[in-house]
Amino acid sequence: MRVLLIEDDTVLGTAVRDQIKAEGHSVDWVTRLDEAGDYLVSASYDLLLLDLMLPDGRGLKFLREMRGRGDVTPVIILTAMDQISDRIEGLNAGADDYMVKPFDLSELSARLAAVARRYSGNPNPLITIGNLEVDLAARSVRKEGKLVPLTAREWVLFEAFVHRPAQILSKSQLEERLYSFGSEVESNTIEVHISRLRKKLDKNTIQTVRGMGYRLGGAK
Repeated sequence: MRVLLIEDDTVLGTAVRDQIKAEGHSVDWVTRLDEAGDYLVSASYDLLLLDLMLPDGRGLKFLREMRGRGDVTPVIILTAMDQISDRIEGLNAGADDYMVKPFDLSELSARLAAVARRYSGNPNPLITIGNLEVDLAARSVRKEGKLVPLTAREWVLFEAFVHRPAQILSKSQLEERLYSFGSEVESNTIEVHISRLRKKLDKNTIQTVRGMGYRLGGAK
């Protein structure tokens, strides 16, 4: 899952970013709303973590503008504003969840995963694909009951297909998932990882759609 973190507190931002990365997700971190707007134009995100008080404006206005232009990307608000009226305002503005600072990082991970599952149409974290058992909460895959070890990059790519089972994902969309790992994405990186996933899971797990990209198939 690719996450955009919008938070100007460097201490909290670092902790949240590191937690998300440790959970196997990719994350981009910005400290201003204008930066966030630029990132949303240039990349596709599965979820936003949004602070409400930022140096160049209020997060609620930013959220309302997102929803006003039809952007349905899931948003979890992270804020020190703890009044019931603040929570109601945030949810009514279009937030999917609302967390008051300080919060436990493990709880944030759980809420992030829960929101992502709701939007993917899989509220249950346990999914069966052919002879594969996928646990989205634990970020694990079992084939015929045996755990299949996936690297962080392999999981990020496989998760993208699981969350969009009926969609074709282009090479550039998949490359975006890997950018925040910090290393350059080579021209054949996606092909290499797709090949490895097929060997570990099943040759039919990910199908090639010629000239368009890849999509989730059915493992056997």
